[in-house]
Order: sequence, then C-alpha cells, then structure tokens
Amino acid sequence: MKKLLFRNFLKDTLKFFIVMCLAISLIVWVIQAVGFLDYVIDDGHGLYVYFTYSILNFPKMVHRIIPFIFFISLFYQITQYEYKNELLIFWTNGIRKIEFINVIVFYSLSIFIIQIILGGYISPLSQNEARSKIRSSNVDFFPSLIKEGKFIDTVSNLTIFIESQKKDGSYNNIFLKEGYKDGLMQNIQSQTIYAKKGILINNDNKRYFKLYDGKIINNKNGKIKNAKFESINFNLEKYKSKSTTYPKIQELPSITLFKCLIFYFKINTQSFKNETIKCDESSIDNALQEFFKRFYKPIYLPLIALISSLLLIKSKESRNYRFYKNFLFIIVFFVIVISEISLRYVSSNTIGLWFFILFPVILFFLIYVYLIAILNKRI
Repeated sequence: MKKLLFRNFLKDTLKFFIVMCLAISLIVWVIQAVGFLDYVIDDGHGLYVYFTYSILNFPKMVHRIIPFIFFISLFYQITQYEYKNELLIFWTNGIRKIEFINVIVFYSLSIFIIQIILGGYISPLSQNEARSKIRSSNVDFFPSLIKEGKFIDTVSNLTIFIESQKKDGSYNNIFLKEGYKDGLMQNIQSQTIYAKKGILINNDNKRYFKLYDGKIINNKNGKIKNAKFESINFNLEKYKSKSTTYPKIQELPSITLFKCLIFYFKINTQSFKNETIKCDESSIDNALQEFFKRFYKPIYLPLIALISSLLLIKSKESRNYRFYKNFLFIIVFFVIVISEISLRYVSSNTIGLWFFILFPVILFFLIYVYLIAILNKRI
C-alpha cells in the first residue's frame, strides 16, 4: 500500500512537472526564436539554418528553467494533496512524515541527475551543433540583405550599395567593394566595382550578381588599375556573414572545460592545446563559472525539495497556514535567486566560491535535522 501511494504521488508530481516544463520551455523558445530572426534579416542566412539553430537551442532553455519548474510542480502538488485531504491517506496508512520527506528528497535526486546530464552533455552538444550550422552556412539569403540607398556590410570583406531597384527585380547603380588587409596594414588589397545595372541570381545552384556596363578598380598596395566591362558575373558564394561562428564557453564540451581547469590550476602539468578556448586569465573565470553551473548548481534541487517539504509540518486547518505557505514560497524563490547570483561570484573571489559550495549543503542538513527534531517531538 505504501508503494502504491508513493507511486501515485510521484506520478502526479512528475506528470505536472513534465507538462509545465514543456509548456514554459515552448513559450520561452518562441520568444527566443523571434530574436533569432536576425540571422535571416540582418545576417543573410537561410530559413533552414534559422529553424535548425532555433530547435537546437531548445535543450538550453529546458535546462535553465528546470529548477523553477521543479519547485513549482512539487510545491503545487503537496499543497493540492493537503487541500484534498489526500495526505491524510498517507498518515492513516502508517506512513510517517519523515518517510514522505525522504521520498521527496529521493525524487529530487533523480531530477538532479537529469539536470546534470542535460547541462553537462546534451545542452552544450546541441548548442555547439547549432553554432556549427551558422559556421558552415554561407550567405544564402542575399535578397533580404539588400536595401536601397544603404551601405550593407553584413557580409565579411564585402560592402554593397544599391541606389534603386526596378519592378522587374533588377538594380540600378550598383557599387561593390571587397577588400583585405593584414594585421600590420602591410598588405592591402581591394576591388571596387561599379555597374549601371545588375541582376541578382540567388538559387540552390547559383549565387552571383550579373552586372552590366561598368568599371572595375583594383587597388593593390597603392597601385591602381582600371578596367571597363560590358557584362560580368560577380560570384557571391564565397562570402559568409559576420555572425559569431566561434564556439562560446557554454557550447564547449564538459571534458574540454575540465581539462582546461586542471591545467590552469596546475592539477595536471600536461600541456593544454585546444583551438576553441585559450586556458588563460582571459577565459578561466567563464570556464570555472560554466563548469560549476553544469555540475554543482543542480545540488540546489534537493535543498528546494526539502524546503518545500516543510509544508508537511502544518495542516490546512492551522490558523496561519496560508501565511506559512506563502512564506515558504518566498524562501524557495530567494534560494533560487541566490543560486543564480552566487554563481557569478564563483570565479571572482574565494568567499564567493565557498559560499556557493557550502550554502546549499549546510542549509540542507540544518533543515533536515530541524525536521527530524520537530517530527520526533510529535510522535
């Protein structure tokens, strides 16, 4: 009977958790997806890249909201069981409140493991894959970039100016400038093309400007050469947008972050070589913060579960039950906020680091000891 009661409670709680998690994640995803439209409007990527990038960022959003949704689902379920007198069934069947609390903590540990898997492996992998779509994509949506009377420099090493566009889709007075210069400004090359008329060919097989009646000006280290043309094709397939293509810290594999940390803090004297991150003063703070976010921050979940379990101390018949319930809600909310804020100080100073590590552990044991003492007095 005990197993059946606990199974029903966990089933109801998990069902509510999954539904809420998917619903809130979808809302956040839609809002984020609107922001990702910049990749099409401003950076010239195609709709396939946009949709793929948006979908691959979904696990990151789920990972971020799990602590709050876990708290809401557990808090709501305990409250509903109390209002419906379903908790009385547990007590009348000989189930002690400390047993119930232990089951809730055990449930939180399962979410804790899921959160680590999601944050430590699935989310970075999907974000890196999303970034690779941007990295491997050339500018396949040029028509969205071109605007009359404006200089467009979204494309790397290329500036485009179109004076006007006709109804048939052709352009008047086109200026194209592509240029390159090295870091020492010793090797400067540029090519400026002017054409009275042009047509943009943009499909799956071809991407170029068909230019008519114009002039080419080549500048190589100050030496200028001019040439006129009646018709040329200016290839656009080699150009990529200026979208960020290098991996960010949150997109790196966890093993890379781990190797970086043990190398930086001289736990391992072997050299660290990785093209995606330089393990030095400029990146170590972000790497340390990201590592703790993935593998230690989920430890706040059992603490959230234990604070929510304090609802079991009082029944709905108590005079101040509503105030007590609201007070616990605020406490858990502040714990979630503290977990977010203290994470930012993990890499700043030693006090911030130890606070982030010890706060959830010490508070968990203090509350657990308090619960045992309170419940033993009532026996």
